[in-house]
Amino acid sequence: MILTYLKKYKAFVIVLPIHILLLYILHTVGVLNIPNNQPIEVFVITFFWWIGLSFLLNNLLKMTKKRRKKIGIKISISIILLFITLFIDRWINIPDNPVTITLMLVFWFVIFNLFAPKFIQKYKKILIVFYSGVLVAFYYYRFQADQYEHYLAVKNEWILPILIGSLPLLVLLWGYEQWKLIDTLKQEKTQAEMSLLKSQINPHFFFNTLNNLYALTIKNSDRAPEVILKLSDMMRYTIYEGEKERVPIEREINYLKNYIELHKIRYRNNNDIQFNIDNTENNEIAPLLFIILVENAFKHGIERLTTNPFIRIQLVSNSKGIFFSIKNNFEEENDAIGGIGLKNLERRLALTYPDKYDLSIKKLEKEFEVQLNIYMHD
Repeated sequence: MILTYLKKYKAFVIVLPIHILLLYILHTVGVLNIPNNQPIEVFVITFFWWIGLSFLLNNLLKMTKKRRKKIGIKISISIILLFITLFIDRWINIPDNPVTITLMLVFWFVIFNLFAPKFIQKYKKILIVFYSGVLVAFYYYRFQADQYEHYLAVKNEWILPILIGSLPLLVLLWGYEQWKLIDTLKQEKTQAEMSLLKSQINPHFFFNTLNNLYALTIKNSDRAPEVILKLSDMMRYTIYEGEKERVPIEREINYLKNYIELHKIRYRNNNDIQFNIDNTENNEIAPLLFIILVENAFKHGIERLTTNPFIRIQLVSNSKGIFFSIKNNFEEENDAIGGIGLKNLERRLALTYPDKYDLSIKKLEKEFEVQLNIYMHD
């Protein structure tokens, strides 16, 4: 796990020793003056520069070569100008040179704008007002104070904390925006995946029912209107209710009843199909959740068996949750039960009811049984 994190955030590992070495060299040659009596200030500034430069390298590594080259040139120019500023500042030797501090702020905003232009545009007005106010106050105390010692006192009280602390806050705000973006993308991905899983509900049933309806109309069967009505209700439920996150369990039950009745009409024999319902509380449930299990029972059981096929379905809805079980018999040589349908169901359950469901699948010698428990409360 440690190696995984090091690989993912290798930019922070790369920058740290280079950053410390660079600070040491600049301090040694006299470009930077690192005071020995202000350890907290030195640590905060060093830490911020490390984080900032690491973010830059981390984003550069994720870019395409073309964009990396384009951004790299702009960063190189900005860094060169920054070093020129530091050399001039050291040469002039004016403590807390307002020009140097202003150019340092401009440098970081230019860098930020290269990597997060939308973020800067979103908060542009707030940033301009805030930092303009800070700089005006800084200029006032720096130039108008009667004594330099008074400025140093004010500097340590609020100017330095704001100038040093506000930039890390800016980084944190940007990080929060990135987290929101990632979270939004995850939600959109989940919704898209849910829609795809719902669309994978087997459409062959509708085509088979339409073929059956065609045969009934040719024979002028009295059951044709009944088939049309039930099929219409099912299609309406699939199209409109299927897009919702939750529906009353009663509607899901009616959908399953229509499905079973249409199969009974289709086969016209005395198949042993039982659907027992105990709905003491009309809980809400994700739509089209049980149909995969019922489809499998018909597809691998009744549709293939010639003698004594059966399906036993039980659905209980109470204050604790929703409990669904289905059992059917099948031929011994049929080993293809489940497949993509059950994988689809398990994926939907994981997305919709994380840590709130139990799915049990039992395949015996000639019987297949699935139990699904969905808990409404922790």
